[in-house]
Amino acid sequence: MFGIFQQSSLRIEVAASEALLRQSLANPAQFSKWLWFERFSPGLPTTLHPGLTFMSWAGAIAIQHQVEIAEPNRVRFLLSQGIDGFHEWAWGDGWVQSRIEGISVLPINLGQTISLLSLKQFLATTS
Repeated sequence: MFGIFQQSSLRIEVAASEALLRQSLANPAQFSKWLWFERFSPGLPTTLHPGLTFMSWAGAIAIQHQVEIAEPNRVRFLLSQGIDGFHEWAWGDGWVQSRIEGISVLPINLGQTISLLSLKQFLATTS
C-alpha cells in the first residue's frame, strides 16, 4: 500500500440519544443519509454484523470495509484498498467518538472530521 501512516481520534458532543446514534451508525441504510460524499455497495443488510464486507467509494477511490465488531455501542471496520487500517466508532447519550488508523494517500483526518460534522448536522435535523 502506498501512502503514509496516519491516526486520529475525535470525540464530539451531539444532541442525540444512544438509540439514535446506534441507528445512524449501525444501520447501513442510514449511512448514505449523512455520508453524502460516499457511495456504498447496493443491497446492504439493515444492521451490521461481524464478517459483513462491503465497499464504499470516495470519488474514484474504493475502500473495502469488513465489520470486525458490531456491539450495541461500538462498531469497528477493518479497511483495505484505499485505506489499509481500521475505523472504530463508539457512542453513548450525547456523544460520539471516531478513531481511525491506517496507511493511505487520502487525508484521513480531513475525511474523519467531515464525517463527524456531517453526522452531527444530520442528527440535529433528525432528533
